[in-house]
Amino acid sequence: MQRVVIIGASLGGLRSAESLRSSGFTGEIVVIGDEPHMPYNRPPLSKDALKGDLSHEAVAFRVRANASDVQWWLGHPAVSSDLGSRTVTLANGDVITFDGLIAATGLRPRRLDLPGPAADAVAGRHTLRTLEDAQRLRAQLEPGSRVVILGAGFIGCEVAATVSALGCYATCVAIDPLPMVAALGTELAAEVKRRHEAHGTRFRLSTGIESFLGTDRITGVRLGTGEELEADVVVEAIGSVCNTEWLEGNDLDLTNGVLTDNALRLLTTSGEAFERVYAVGDIARFPNPLFDEVPRRIEHWSIPTDTGRRAAPLMAAALGTDHDAFEAAASVPFTPMPAFWSDQYDLRLQAFGIPSIADTATLLEGSLDGELVMGYLRHDVLVGVTAIGMTKQVAAYRSTIGQPIASLEETTS
Repeated sequence: MQRVVIIGASLGGLRSAESLRSSGFTGEIVVIGDEPHMPYNRPPLSKDALKGDLSHEAVAFRVRANASDVQWWLGHPAVSSDLGSRTVTLANGDVITFDGLIAATGLRPRRLDLPGPAADAVAGRHTLRTLEDAQRLRAQLEPGSRVVILGAGFIGCEVAATVSALGCYATCVAIDPLPMVAALGTELAAEVKRRHEAHGTRFRLSTGIESFLGTDRITGVRLGTGEELEADVVVEAIGSVCNTEWLEGNDLDLTNGVLTDNALRLLTTSGEAFERVYAVGDIARFPNPLFDEVPRRIEHWSIPTDTGRRAAPLMAAALGTDHDAFEAAASVPFTPMPAFWSDQYDLRLQAFGIPSIADTATLLEGSLDGELVMGYLRHDVLVGVTAIGMTKQVAAYRSTIGQPIASLEETTS
């Protein structure tokens, strides 16, 4: 019996396993994860779940019936691999062989190595990626707590809004000039900052921190400007690190995730594809012809599902006997539409495309101080849209991503 091993037991791993079965693969499927939990939904950890039910049952994904026979090896991460000999070694010393491999190991939070208390939740220094992270953070959030969030991206701003709703005082510190500016652009980012401040969130921008204050427990942070902020809790939301160390030694490009072709097959440094070895989710760096041929990693919630549903049918075809079927499927361009949303206070942000690659932003509908749709253009081609409210309107722009602004104006006029 053929065996497909999936390294990573979060959303990308789950969708890959389900898609393998729906694609007709009848062999053995083993999913290996470093956490002890079955797959669960991570975005709510910085939103509603942090204010309410943080049990695994509240955020767990339902496993579809077609994947009921999948084996889940949980709590033992992969530590190394030999793709040539088709083996993966786990932290407990087990070695598992495979006929096909899907890498879905995702991300972990980046930590600051600075003077002060240890990078430990007991000391008041938190990250927010896992269920346990959220549970430990929630246990230290009391009304009146002073919470300093390092980073003003989407996670940082969501945490600020959530802890404020719990009665805490939130301050975001970031080296960026505005919150979420890379994704929103200057004009919209400034407006979102204004709305946050209206709810009481404070910002210290265009500066980092020099040290954490306190001995065994956090008491504050010292900024690069010299200012000291008192803190009972610090949340480090300064980006992520790709979990690709277990793939080292296989002649892969791991400079930013793992480089793949458009079929999501891992590529060697010389550009050759590893047959029957794929990457999905946050670690996959692949070209999307909808935008251009530049390989990019996309950390949006939709991507694990989209890439899992791309890689798994190709894997099933590659393990079959009909080589022509695989070639035909692999030749179809993979053009997933990145999509994300973010709830912050009474703001509902929703976006399609890749606004960060734009060179111009323009207001398409609404007004900056109300509901709106902002368009992001690169060389006069729409590459992204972001909305505050206007859910129905922004959804209508999804099919226009990749079109010149002139044709967009004709379509919407």
